[in-house]
Amino acid sequence: MTMRFCISGNGAMGVAHLKAIKAIEGSQVTVLQSRTKEGTEKVAAEYNVPVALTNFEEAVNRKDVDAVVITGPTQVHADQAEIAMRAGKHVLIEIPMCDSVADAERIVRVQKETGVTAMAGHVRRFNPSHQYMHTKLQKEGVVLQQMQAHTHFFRRTNMNALGQARSWVDHLLWHHACHTVDLFSYQTGEKVSEAFAVQGPYHPELKIAMDMGIVMKTPKGAVCVLSLSFNDEGPIGSPYRYMCDKGTWVSFYDDLTDGFGKKIDLAGVAPSMNGFENQDREFISAIEEKRVPNCSVAEALSTMQLLGKLEDQLIAANGKP
Repeated sequence: MTMRFCISGNGAMGVAHLKAIKAIEGSQVTVLQSRTKEGTEKVAAEYNVPVALTNFEEAVNRKDVDAVVITGPTQVHADQAEIAMRAGKHVLIEIPMCDSVADAERIVRVQKETGVTAMAGHVRRFNPSHQYMHTKLQKEGVVLQQMQAHTHFFRRTNMNALGQARSWVDHLLWHHACHTVDLFSYQTGEKVSEAFAVQGPYHPELKIAMDMGIVMKTPKGAVCVLSLSFNDEGPIGSPYRYMCDKGTWVSFYDDLTDGFGKKIDLAGVAPSMNGFENQDREFISAIEEKRVPNCSVAEALSTMQLLGKLEDQLIAANGKP
């Protein structure tokens, strides 16, 4: 039986899921929905999606849609997720699933009420490099002592990863830190017990902090140091350095090296060398097997709650923009 998808959003993340689902046998994107008619029709044509719509409710209520992937602006994620779940559709919500603890709790509550499969799109869990490390840490007895990560972009204007103007403003804490907060807990198997954040000044037009630092610790003593910036004139990306009791590894998306830069063969670690495809495969499998997916919205709630605490901490120290 073919799993039929509606993808909401035609930006960088929407395209990533279009490519991923196309590579998965037995799955098809039947509807692409986004804000503008011209842009939606253009991307739909490029990826052979038969239906292009601008109205979200019309799209998700179609009979040829079994599941919805939400990739549009963060600020609409919670409302769209609720609409889709109440329509009986399974949902995969791109990171971050929302930008407030109240909305995260609402998403979890609606999932419980409707019983559909609902997953938060924390793709780092599904990159082959991080899957390799997950096996090391959770099954082979390697102990993480410190994770060092940085997420750096050059984004002083409101543009997306494809160089296109955004209709919304991205956020270092709720989006980019979300990856690492979740990954750190996932890899250690513990909830963060201590966390502290600092930030630089707010951008005068974008009204967000352009630089941020976060330090975290787990009850067993693993430490994570995260640097975030929209001011780095250099390569875009998020490398992770795993400093462990039995070695050091450096992950960069779907690639992995040892601490000295020697590349590690990841063949056979995951179904695909593409993290988005692995994530979408997990979503489809969970639906078909009627089980809770890896990174269900309920599981992701603790990450959102920690981000909320860090936001309160930052506002107390810096005021609101």
